[in-house]
This record gives sequence, C-alpha cells and structure tokens, in this order.
Amino acid sequence: MIDVVGTLKRGWLQLIAHIDFPLLSIVMAIMAIGLATVHSATYDANERMFAQAGNMGVAMVIMWFVSRLPPQKLMNFAIPLYVIGVILLIAVFLFGIKVNGAKRWLSLGFTRIQPSEILKIATPLMIAWYFQRYEATLRFKHYIVAGILLLIPFLLIAKQPDLGTALLVGGAGFYVIFFAGLPWKVIAALIAAGAAAAPILWSMLHDYQRKRILTLIDPTTDPLGSGYHIIQSTIAIGSGGPVGKGYLNGTQTHLEFIPERHTDFIFAVYSEEWGLLGNIALLILYILLIGRGLMIASAAPTLFSRLLAGAITLGFFTYAFINMGMVSGILPVVGVPLPFMSYGGTALVTLFLGIGMLMSIHTHRMLVKK
Repeated sequence: MIDVVGTLKRGWLQLIAHIDFPLLSIVMAIMAIGLATVHSATYDANERMFAQAGNMGVAMVIMWFVSRLPPQKLMNFAIPLYVIGVILLIAVFLFGIKVNGAKRWLSLGFTRIQPSEILKIATPLMIAWYFQRYEATLRFKHYIVAGILLLIPFLLIAKQPDLGTALLVGGAGFYVIFFAGLPWKVIAALIAAGAAAAPILWSMLHDYQRKRILTLIDPTTDPLGSGYHIIQSTIAIGSGGPVGKGYLNGTQTHLEFIPERHTDFIFAVYSEEWGLLGNIALLILYILLIGRGLMIASAAPTLFSRLLAGAITLGFFTYAFINMGMVSGILPVVGVPLPFMSYGGTALVTLFLGIGMLMSIHTHRMLVKK
C-alpha cells in the first residue's frame, strides 16, 4: 500500500514538475474573472461560456506539453514554424477567404485557420534564435536582418488588412530586438523616421482605418457608425463608478448597447459591473503577470531564453494595453482581445503557448550548464 501511494505521489510530482505555480495562479485568476464576465456578456446564449471553458482546458493541456520541452528543443521549432507561418500568410494573400472586406483565413475544407496567429509566437521565436546563433559576434548588420525577419510577417498581416494582429506581431518581434541591445540612438532615429513618414503612412491606410483614427479624436461625428463602439464602451466604463453596478447588473451590457461585448469589448462589460475597484484589481493581476514573466526572463541562463521570455511577457502587456486603450477611447479600435479574458479559442491557445514557454524557460534553467 505504501509503495502504491509513493508511486502515485512520484507520478503526480512528475506531472506538475514543470509547472510554475505563481505564474499559473495569476493566469487562473484572470481566466476566472474572464469566464464570469463572458457568462454575464452572453447571459441569454450561455453556450459561449461553456465553449470558452473548453477552450481553456485545451489551451492548458497545450501549455503543459510545451512547459516540458527544454528551451533547446524550442529553438528547433524556430525556423520551420516561421517559414510555415510566412508561407501560410502568402497563401492567405493568394487564396484566402474574404470576410467583411478582409482576407485573414484559409479554408481547409473542414475548418478555417488564421495563420497570423502562428506568427505571434513564431516571429519572436525566430528572431531570438537568430540572435542566439550570432551571440558571440553581434554586429549592427544582425539587427538589420532581424528587422527584415520582423518586417516580412508584419507587412503581410497588415496587408490582409489586420492592423491589430500586425501590431501584436510587430511588438513581439521588436521586443526581442530591443532586449538584444538595439542602441537607443537607432530607436530615436526610427521614431524620427516614423514621424517624418506619417503623411505617407496615412495615405497607405485603408479608408476604415483612417476613419477609426478620426473617430478617436471625436466619436460624436458618427455616433451611430464608426463612433458607436467607443461611445458605448466609454459610457459603460463611466457608469460603473467606484464600485460598479454589481455582477449581472450592467445595463449597457444586458440591453445590448455594448458591441462585441464577449470578445474585444469585454473590458467594458467588466468595468460596468465592477467599477474602478474592480479595474484596479484586474490591473494588479496583469502587473503581477508581467512582473513574474520579467523575473523568469532575468533569471534565464541563455540569450535565447532571455530574449524569448522578455518578448512573450511584454507581448502580454501589449495585448492588455491596446485592448484597454481602445475600449477606454484613448486608442483607435483595432480588434485586439483582452488576454485570458476575451472569448476565443485560437487567441487563447496562442497565449498559453507563451505561458508554456515561460514555464519551460523557468523550470529548465538549472539544467543548462553555465
């Protein structure tokens, strides 16, 4: 009997050996809030809540598998994942399905896939691998090559058009380049060049993208059209007050004034019901998530691990900042979900791939010879 108990205990310890429980606890807390908010947002069609619970289960299984892979094995996926992702993006450009004026999906007959999601992980993975390869001989030319590796998927995704995903992919790739030691004078030059090219970039935007930016300045110019999302979300956030209206009591939500309330605008639903105090609690959880990720990055023993962990962590920050910014009316609406809260299977799997990689980097750090 003692041997059976001991065997079961050892088996259980092996199963959870690569799980970082501080990180998992923070993510689980955010997901619990998200699941409750999806329930409120879809109160009359609650199958979405159960579907989201299923998505979470699948994503966590994937996280567990990835957490068991040593960072050295993760490096082996960098080139094939990046190449396959870029090829699929080109296939979207040539053969993609157009929905609401955007080509973002490929049909496989039995289902559709959105290849741009792959690049959220593949791009920082590829660039981190590239810098690891040339760690001992890093020169300015290597930063130029890294910039090209980033620019290829960014432009292909922006062309679909999907500016929100392009920003997430671009941000993740840039964080790797930044952590690799990109000089500040180069960053300043890039900012100056971007500012100088603003008129050209403006002319390259699609009409609906320009309209979103103009609507951000004054949503009342088109209150029933492009300004509707921002107006309704800011009303919901403001009406929450200090402590909110209470769970399941959000009038903007349940009278269906808030658009996309279970996906991109779930933060407005949460804010209306839980108010300022609830928002502070949620922000603290995201700060803890980012802080834990940066701790893992700082303790990573190799350049590849540090760059990848730092990029994944700041990727979570980018997700949250853009989503909360657009829902609050301080950024244009670009269709970025709130991490671990918004409804959606593909985005959740991508996020948990990142969490699994962070756990892999953290739990395998002692196995790397220094």
